[in-house]
Amino acid sequence: MELAIFWIFALLTLAFGVATVALRNPINSAMSLVVCFISMAALFVTLNAYFIAVIQVLVYAGAMMVLFLFIIMLLNLHTTAQRTVSPVMWGGAALVGMGFVGVLVRVLAAAPSVFGIVKPEMVEDAGNDVAGVGKTLFHNFNLPFQIIAVLLLVATVGVVMLAKKDSKIS
Repeated sequence: MELAIFWIFALLTLAFGVATVALRNPINSAMSLVVCFISMAALFVTLNAYFIAVIQVLVYAGAMMVLFLFIIMLLNLHTTAQRTVSPVMWGGAALVGMGFVGVLVRVLAAAPSVFGIVKPEMVEDAGNDVAGVGKTLFHNFNLPFQIIAVLLLVATVGVVMLAKKDSKIS
């Protein structure tokens, strides 16, 4: 039963991940990304990583998607013209697709069972200890955490500046 649930959510994650990239309307792409994040959280639950699943829903499906939708509404993206796909884009997509298939073949060849889930032996409560995750994040990865925060702030200020119609930047 657990294997069936895993495969259902894995296929949902893949389908809505592809829909995020393939859909033309940015609002529909953002909503597909929300479903992809939620199904990824369900995958974490099947791996007994409950804390990571909750953080996935709160941070990514919640806060980041609110930020994305805010930026989409500021830029008024629903009125943009349809994009044309050039042969260079098709070539890049084919190259990325071939790379993905190559990595997938290597991973499946290394797996003992193609249709079974190989679960590593988890350290008890390693992913569910909030204090441990906090210490690791703020002691070992403090600088990258701060850099990401500044990057998000700069991106938001840039979007606000782009959204202003009558501003003159000197």
